[in-house]
Amino acid sequence: MLQRCLKLLLLALPVMVSQVGYIVVSFADNIMVGHYSTQALASSSFVVNVFNIVILCGMGFSYGLTPLIGALFAKGDSGNIGLTLKAGLIANLLVGVLLSLIMAVVYVCIPHMGQPEELIPIIKPFFLIYLAGLIPMSVFNAFVQWSYAVRNTSMPMWILLLCNALNIIGNYLLIYGNYGFPELGLTGAGISTLFVRYLMAVLIVLIFFFKRSNRDYRAGFLSPDSKVTGALMRKVISTSWPVALQMSCETAAFSTCAVFAGWLGTIELAAFQIIIVVGSLGFCIYYSIGTAIAVEVANEAGRSDLYHCRKIAFSGYIVMLVMACISSTVFICFAHTLMGFFTNDISVLSAAQALLVPLLLYQLGDATQITFANALRGTSHVMPMLWIAFFSYVVVGLTSTWTLAFPAGLGNYGIVLSFSVSLFMAAFLFLRSFLRVTRQAAA
Repeated sequence: MLQRCLKLLLLALPVMVSQVGYIVVSFADNIMVGHYSTQALASSSFVVNVFNIVILCGMGFSYGLTPLIGALFAKGDSGNIGLTLKAGLIANLLVGVLLSLIMAVVYVCIPHMGQPEELIPIIKPFFLIYLAGLIPMSVFNAFVQWSYAVRNTSMPMWILLLCNALNIIGNYLLIYGNYGFPELGLTGAGISTLFVRYLMAVLIVLIFFFKRSNRDYRAGFLSPDSKVTGALMRKVISTSWPVALQMSCETAAFSTCAVFAGWLGTIELAAFQIIIVVGSLGFCIYYSIGTAIAVEVANEAGRSDLYHCRKIAFSGYIVMLVMACISSTVFICFAHTLMGFFTNDISVLSAAQALLVPLLLYQLGDATQITFANALRGTSHVMPMLWIAFFSYVVVGLTSTWTLAFPAGLGNYGIVLSFSVSLFMAAFLFLRSFLRVTRQAAA
């Protein structure tokens, strides 16, 4: 048991470092934007939370490659790994184009989404810049999942760390207009983010095509005898779209919460953004371990060893519980300090600090649902994820959010409190489905 836990942690560590780097950038973005103005912070909250729906959808779609390539890696089939990546890249690019078209329609609807009128001129340019970054993210996501599935979790880490550092520098120069650069406020933060998203895609593609250790995968990708067939595309899409829709349902529910917070006012929306960014510290750790669980389960599923699939999942859950306890302890001890980094506005800070208890409550639910969602993803039996996500996050989640926030009169507190309801429901249903898929392991 201890050996499996340590193995998962070692595989998860580069992903965790990448995610911590991403969170550091998110913190830096929100700190710089928050100190620029409360209106910029609130506008950022709206755009980022709305875009999280399609960003997580695209990321979830790329996750379908992990079990397919992970199973091929366990068999040593390098040629088909390259071919499967090619099919996955094509599919991810098509999804990126589709998501871009959807968000272009959303852009037209911004004035009718009930946000404070004074925020609209700030929201619109930032929205368009975010829109321009969806295609390079689709490319990066596909190659990242290939790298994770072949157990090379460190390469994406180095790319992300470099680009995150450049993003922070770009924010410093463009938000405030330092060192002769124009003062662009929130728009400057968007331009910096757009630049690094293109850079990430370029770097990971160059590494795939020019690094010697990837030659076998590259040969499968480029071979004229290896064509992407309709059957392969259907296989990639069939394991990808349920995960994409699962993550879309989850993110859509939480992003709708940001819209609800905007209905409460600018102060409430800014406070909601702070609590979401602080809470993401826990999520990045759970996500990293979940990625390792999915890779390990995919390897064992490729060997048809369902017994060890279960062992890996429950070893991973023990690691998750430890990390959830650590995250909660950090929030209890340092949340007020962390929140204070984002704004000097006392009313925003007080509103955010009032949300600490519901922030703590949903950590266990988040850790549990990520564990068994990723274990289920690793088995390639992903269809149950769709209805579980829709029922848990949309039906149960949004109903509880609306009820607690408005009829119950709890406002922002009720919005964040409702996260626990949907996450624990999803956790139970993902666990139930994973046990059903691996039930023959108990025989």
